[in-house]
Amino acid sequence: QVQLKESGGGSVQAGNSLTLSCGASGVMRIININLLAWYRQAPGQQRELVATATDGSKNYAESVKGRFTISRDNAKNAVYLHMSRLRPDDTAVYYCNAERISYWDGTASRYQYDSWGQGTQVTVSS
Repeated sequence: QVQLKESGGGSVQAGNSLTLSCGASGVMRIININLLAWYRQAPGQQRELVATATDGSKNYAESVKGRFTISRDNAKNAVYLHMSRLRPDDTAVYYCNAERISYWDGTASRYQYDSWGQGTQVTVSS
């Protein structure tokens, strides 16, 4: 079973920057992750998509375009979210998601779908 773990959350003042990291681990070898994404969920709100990254493309929610940058490091099985010019309405728990992970468990190659991390809190004060 592949686990995703986020880190890098914290409390910052509006206008500052923060970078979130998410790494995948837990199996003998991860072969490929097709799409990695960041979501966020503010109190009382539905979880919303923030950004996605495949090997060839990146997409962003309108609310974060020009301020957030998603990147991935396939060698480290990691995805990052650099957030700049943070605003109070960016306050949320941020989650990373992997759409499909292919991995080798020592016996066979397998797939794991729709994997989530436990989330990391980002709080932006005005």
